[in-house]
Amino acid sequence: MIENLNIAVTGMLAQQERITAVSQDLTNVDTTGYKQTRQGFRDLVYNELGRAQAGNVNGGSGVAMDPAGRSFEQGAVQRTDQPLDVALQGEGFIQVRLPDGRAALTRDGSLRVDARGQLQTASGALVQPPITIPVGTALDDVSIGADGTVEAGGKRLGRLSIVTVRAPQALQDAGSNAFVTTPSSGAATRAPAATAVSQGALEMSNVDASEEMVEMIDAQRSFQLASKAITTADEMWQIANGIRR
Repeated sequence: MIENLNIAVTGMLAQQERITAVSQDLTNVDTTGYKQTRQGFRDLVYNELGRAQAGNVNGGSGVAMDPAGRSFEQGAVQRTDQPLDVALQGEGFIQVRLPDGRAALTRDGSLRVDARGQLQTASGALVQPPITIPVGTALDDVSIGADGTVEAGGKRLGRLSIVTVRAPQALQDAGSNAFVTTPSSGAATRAPAATAVSQGALEMSNVDASEEMVEMIDAQRSFQLASKAITTADEMWQIANGIRR
């Protein structure tokens, strides 16, 4: 009986994590460059039941969530006609440096100019290598080529570093729509030549709100079923105790 309760509890905890992940996706459905989280399930350790001679009768210990990284499928590209907005078409990331000093990667191309004239993302991460827009330069005079080259007034100011990794799913979420490399993801290397930078556009989130709502309803129903299993196991326990008396 105790085993039944434990298994039901693992089901509730797994569905709670699933609800949290879906809620995060729904919250960021309009976040520029946001990538959908991917979740899976895995069985907990199996134990042999009954006598040894019963022959390979195993019982599970429940279920747990198994995060599977993010979906890095291309999001829809939306025109903004803002000179510092850029969208990546194809594989890759913009290389940036987070406020805490860590090197990171992002698909968020909503760039800004800080007080020193340096290009940064909306969350304050500086593009790497640094690119400085001279004081007094009109933003409409800034042009960003398909290869990431930034120019103003006919003068080359620098180039956005567009990179990729061997296994994007293994990137570590650093918050603020940025990721850091891990041994599993591999080091950042130059993105394929087919990857192009589009000026005056932004890549939208790749989250499908309708699909996420279906996921949310399914997770809530599964949570309720696991909760009902606990109630049923508790009732069975009470009946068993009553028979003992």
